[in-house]
Amino acid sequence: MSIRLGVGYDAHRFAPDRRLMLGGVEVPYELGLSGHSDADVLIHAVIDAILGAAGQGDLGTLFPPDEERWRDADSLDLLTVALGSVPGRVVNVDATVICEEPAIDPHRAEMERNLAETLSAAVSVKATTNEGMGWLGRGEGIACVAVALIDLN
Repeated sequence: MSIRLGVGYDAHRFAPDRRLMLGGVEVPYELGLSGHSDADVLIHAVIDAILGAAGQGDLGTLFPPDEERWRDADSLDLLTVALGSVPGRVVNVDATVICEEPAIDPHRAEMERNLAETLSAAVSVKATTNEGMGWLGRGEGIACVAVALIDLN
């Protein structure tokens, strides 16, 4: 068995007139996240973790932000494309969403389900605040850290 571990991180600022997408779920909130695609920080961190485990760079390498074909792309679709470039299979993913608002827990099960179906793997999504510290604590955006385990056999 050839097991590899990858860590991913992503962060986006809040922006008006955008939908807030997290884990492929549209979360009701007055602001969305700024980004070239749908700016789903959860899925972006997961993609980075998977690509890192496979030794294949990062999200920006696979989906350059200056390529118009990725503008407003659904991040679940980006995840599917990324998986097509990874040898082996994803064993599991663990992710932590960091934000003061909105509350993640009411949507967590659906996020886990979306990711688990796309990855065909076990997925755990957690949430925490930044305890009022820094830009995250001031409610300026959302960040996510993810870890992915892949089996290259």
